[in-house]
Amino acid sequence: MAEKSSTTTAAARGAPGSTNPRGIPVAPFVDRVEDYVSSRAEVESTLKSFQEMIGKYQFMEISTQKRALGLKEKIPDIAKTAETVKFLKTREPGSDPIETTFELNDTLYTKASIPPTDEVYLWLGANVMLAYPIDEALELLQGRLSAARQNLANCEEDLDFLREQITTLEVATARVYNWDVTQRRKDKSEAEAAGETKDEKDEDDKS
Repeated sequence: MAEKSSTTTAAARGAPGSTNPRGIPVAPFVDRVEDYVSSRAEVESTLKSFQEMIGKYQFMEISTQKRALGLKEKIPDIAKTAETVKFLKTREPGSDPIETTFELNDTLYTKASIPPTDEVYLWLGANVMLAYPIDEALELLQGRLSAARQNLANCEEDLDFLREQITTLEVATARVYNWDVTQRRKDKSEAEAAGETKDEKDEDDKS
């Protein structure tokens, strides 16, 4: 976990225009507001741009969370199927059939008698089922299990990355907003000082 966190942090602080390994862009890190805003006239458009980026990151975060949830539900099923195929592989020809309970759907089961076999049927999705020799089926399932676990790890890393980008933009928004407030006060103070100077000059002229 420490290594993943370090990698994510390094990516999150990368150069402008860089991305993480899945192509998610790095958010701009505002160290000096003057690098992004040259005048108060640009503040509104800059803040709007940051809010749009935050919205995009939040959308990606929700999509990634859904994908991770789907993988978490899928992985145990693939692992369970792989273990079943491993068990069938150990069955010797001529062995007695196995009496078991077969799941037809989430709430319906039936009893089944399974003789030794050298092939199994696997659902491939989209209502497609194919027969595979046991060795090929096991290789396919193990490959899918490995890929699903890697995809889940990528999703979790992306979620950490996305949250860091959202935080970075929230900090950037606060810095630009505070800079604008400071500039407003500065402009007001300068205007008041200029007004006082004008009044003093007018008084001098009258005297």
